[in-house]
Amino acid sequence: MNHEMTTRVHAFCDDALGDLDSVGVAAAVAAGHISAREAAEAAVARARQLNPALNAIQTPDFERGLAASDTPAAGILSGVPSFVKDNTAVAGLPTDQGSLAVRSRPAAADAPFTEQFRSTGLGVLGKTTMPEFGWNASAEWATLPPTRNPWHTDYSPGGSSGGAAALVASGVVPIAHANDGGGSIRIPAAACGLVGLKPTRDRVVPAAEASSMPVDVVSNGVVTRSVRDTAHFIAGTQQFRPAAGMKPLGLVEGPSDRRLRVGVVLDSVTGAPTDDDTRAAVLATVDRLTALGHDVVTVPIPGDAVRFMGAFKHYWSLLAFSSHHFGKQAMHSPDFDKSLTDPLTRGLARSFVRNAWRTPGAVRTLKRSEQVYRDAFTDVDVILSPTLGYVTPLLGHLNPSVDFPVLFQRLVEYAAFTPLNNASGSPAISLPLEQTADGRPIGVHFSAVHGDEQTLLEIAYELEADRPFARIQD
Repeated sequence: MNHEMTTRVHAFCDDALGDLDSVGVAAAVAAGHISAREAAEAAVARARQLNPALNAIQTPDFERGLAASDTPAAGILSGVPSFVKDNTAVAGLPTDQGSLAVRSRPAAADAPFTEQFRSTGLGVLGKTTMPEFGWNASAEWATLPPTRNPWHTDYSPGGSSGGAAALVASGVVPIAHANDGGGSIRIPAAACGLVGLKPTRDRVVPAAEASSMPVDVVSNGVVTRSVRDTAHFIAGTQQFRPAAGMKPLGLVEGPSDRRLRVGVVLDSVTGAPTDDDTRAAVLATVDRLTALGHDVVTVPIPGDAVRFMGAFKHYWSLLAFSSHHFGKQAMHSPDFDKSLTDPLTRGLARSFVRNAWRTPGAVRTLKRSEQVYRDAFTDVDVILSPTLGYVTPLLGHLNPSVDFPVLFQRLVEYAAFTPLNNASGSPAISLPLEQTADGRPIGVHFSAVHGDEQTLLEIAYELEADRPFARIQD
């Protein structure tokens, strides 16, 4: 384990994985320079070495993963080791949703998305940590040790895909499954210095719970250390199941010559100003885009943002109420014990009960957000904003044991920029473009109109080439 100032940890070393990204590992396997088994063995060794410091693995499945690596699945990332998040079924493993209340049994089969995930050639070594049911923007629990950020272990790795981000940022694996119902791909990507693309709704196979939601806000994806890894993964998913009703998306391999009109949003609707470091990161990105020849203009937040945020907060509490009171059915857990849910889940559920009458209006507002969002792109190609309202906080700031009104306000201010893409179903990406003075990552966020992941990947490639992303091992 490499330590820097005793707070930065990573597993990069001279083994089969080295410092390769997923595309590099897949190429090395295809060329016979390493075997998929050697890549998996290196990942397992790194996981065993580093997980005591990070607490990022919920359920290890090393032996089965190693055995499967002897005959890796074909695909664009064949032979690359990875992990799946603990809210998605993997045959033979429990799906505990990050909660002590869920006492699940091993899944009988892979979830449909897990099948799509494996179709890209990725191998599964286990499941990653997440906060209870994904409600929190930090992978923390009231009574258990937190997942830690490898860039600085006193800080949050974000959430809800915090375990996935910690494993990828620290070098345990080059890519890991994440999903996003209010920012849960992009938030941990920003906190851990990664690329986090939330795809357009239905670009990839929907989450298992999507069909029961009044508004499907969840998109599956991955967190990665390079733009090309994200581009290859999303292209691989389309080979498994092309997205219906969208422009086909093949492999995006680099930046475009097209110059974009970029709209900039600096502050959120919460009334809390974006913190100085985050604001400076967005303004520095404006300067870079301008120097690269793009046309950058200031634009308003789309639609009635105050009404939207109120609706999303209510919907958040509705989903928590459903999980808390109908956990046996919703979590497919006959032994579900709601007395063991954490204070955040219970606080959200109580909030819903007090405001249940708001539900029809909230759902209407969220459904209308798709057209409101589309209208915002009549004069711009992408919208640039912070990923988060403030840089990743110290562990404890977003702990579910914090008094609920205080915690909920902190969460709303932290994750104010990401939920519109979930409700509207639009694509967005967080890129690790800047850092704080003490070296912690700051994510910068780009949004595009539905189905236009290509433009997001192209601008990401251009910014990555203009100045390579900071590496934890430097």
